[in-house]
Amino acid sequence: MGSSVATPLEQAETAGGSRLADLYVRHAPGGLRLAYLLTGDRALAEDLVQEAFARLIGRVRHLREPEAFEAYLRRTIVNLSNSVFRRRTVERAYLALESAQPEKQTREPDVVGYQAMRRALLGLPERQRAAIVLRFYEDLSEWDTAEILRCRPGTVRSLVSRGMAALRTDLRGELHE
Repeated sequence: MGSSVATPLEQAETAGGSRLADLYVRHAPGGLRLAYLLTGDRALAEDLVQEAFARLIGRVRHLREPEAFEAYLRRTIVNLSNSVFRRRTVERAYLALESAQPEKQTREPDVVGYQAMRRALLGLPERQRAAIVLRFYEDLSEWDTAEILRCRPGTVRSLVSRGMAALRTDLRGELHE
């Protein structure tokens, strides 16, 4: 009776899921050692081995050299660990860039300034007030503002100019009091 040693692929194909489990039991400890030595983190190493097996199990039938399963597993673990380190490098660079940015200052609302602006704005003639609100608060173009006010763009420029001059005068006087 000649006995032949079955390859991991043949074993997995003949016995179905239980042989896949055997592959895992046989190769996972070596993969875990490799992943741990590459990463220095046991939890990450376990995740990498799990991910490597998940990627390889679907391809076991397509391996050109079924005996080379362990080599494929090693290569997959190395590639996955490289991906993790690349991702970390990108994350660290982003965090360094963000931390180098000046902090966004949160200020308390300027209630006094808001009320002063509101009073000054309400003190303008209606067309000047409408031109300023449409141009600056609604961010409309001169042309769109002119259409709404039913006037020419030149008239809008004039209304805005006169209104802004009046606002500057009113606000200077109110804020210096």
